[in-house]
Amino acid sequence: MTSFRAAVEAHDPEAFPALLAPGVTFRSPVAFQPYEGRELVAAILRGAFRVFEDFGYEREMRSEDGRDVALVFRTRIGEREVHGCDFLHLDEDGLIDEFVVMVRPASASKAVSIAMAEQFELIKQELAGDAG
Repeated sequence: MTSFRAAVEAHDPEAFPALLAPGVTFRSPVAFQPYEGRELVAAILRGAFRVFEDFGYEREMRSEDGRDVALVFRTRIGEREVHGCDFLHLDEDGLIDEFVVMVRPASASKAVSIAMAEQFELIKQELAGDAG
């Protein structure tokens, strides 16, 4: 099991920054431009952690060298069921240097987009050190 999965399953979003490489790239299922940097990506992941309900990983698949990991999940946003996969790439130190999320169906993608847009004000506050 990846350290990231263990942190999610332990409901420990404060562990996220330590699992990310300083220059990590996050590719959202709903935004074209990637997000970069440990603090920003950790804040985005904490935002997702707040909006997803009943989140659970169902399966974990790894490449032979263990550096590419796919984590299949199910969750909800309100009444909308979301199926998805987190694709992680680990650097030579075992830190996540690329994080790609894909979700289905299209209605779930729209729900994720709306919910995360609402989180971005709090994410900006966290990054500015104003979250309380």
